[in-house]
Amino acid sequence: MKKKLLNFKSIDRICTNCANGRHAPDGDSVLCTEKGVMNSFSTCRKFKYDPLNRIPKQKLSKSVHTAEEFEL
Repeated sequence: MKKKLLNFKSIDRICTNCANGRHAPDGDSVLCTEKGVMNSFSTCRKFKYDPLNRIPKQKLSKSVHTAEEFEL
């Protein structure tokens, strides 16, 4: 049985993740082939997920603690 690579329930259904949309030069909108110019956080019925359009969330950097921080 083939394993699913992604949990599609956790993916936001917004235009920035859609296969029909391309990022506009202004950065605040998406150029959609179906609907035209759309807001980047809007959605429509023609949504089709494209993993290459998704911008991953930044990981939190682990800070290095020193012995001085734990002294009283």
